[in-house]
Amino acid sequence: MLVYSSGLDLSTSALRLLRRELTARRRRIGTRWRRLACGRQALMALAHLRCGHTFAQLAAGFGVGLATAHRYVTEAVGVLAVLAPTLRQAMAVAARKAFVILDGTLLPIDRIADDRPFYSGKHRKHGMNVQVLTDPFGKLIWASPALAGAVHDIQAARTYGLLDALSTGGIRCWADKAYQGSGPSVRVPFRGRWNKLSAGKKAVNRAHAKIRALGEQAMATLKSWRLLRKLRCSTTRITDLVKAVLALELTASA
Repeated sequence: MLVYSSGLDLSTSALRLLRRELTARRRRIGTRWRRLACGRQALMALAHLRCGHTFAQLAAGFGVGLATAHRYVTEAVGVLAVLAPTLRQAMAVAARKAFVILDGTLLPIDRIADDRPFYSGKHRKHGMNVQVLTDPFGKLIWASPALAGAVHDIQAARTYGLLDALSTGGIRCWADKAYQGSGPSVRVPFRGRWNKLSAGKKAVNRAHAKIRALGEQAMATLKSWRLLRKLRCSTTRITDLVKAVLALELTASA
């Protein structure tokens, strides 16, 4: 396999964070020697997340075995996933905002047609449903664990207690029509055909759409990590991958 030098469009703060956490983990478990130093292991994991490089490509580029590359990246992802905020921590942040924006996204996965639980009829593809909470400026606050793509957005939000947490905290939330019936805390646009809505309802829906459009920035931020554009790993790993990306994004924006 040919090997060439490349670059990552990431801040050095991401590398420093992961290197620090990996160093602490090695000290905690008493690791004496590794083929790669913590900084190189961190760089390998970031290349996997940001660029979507396969383990075979990473193994060739960093001069290690395929199994070693897999083990190093999995360890780094696990270290980052622990740093992602819990729902309780996210609600504490959301309570300080004027309002929050809730939306769901589908992370495409590589599955055959028989895997119906993972097939999203809305998007007409297989994937995993992730609920994302952002602030009024479209910055990430929280991302839910991944559920099968066939799960509806409102069901996914209820599964992890997000709607109950918003209601209990009295946090105002803007969301799309998929969240109809979520409760008084969640504001959704008026339903119905556009040509049959009154002028007042049309004005409300326009304003509502402008607010929700800011939440799309968060989706673009997630998809800027090219690994999440087409996942070819086990579905049990996707939650940790999303949490790892969330932890890195929150560190970069801090």
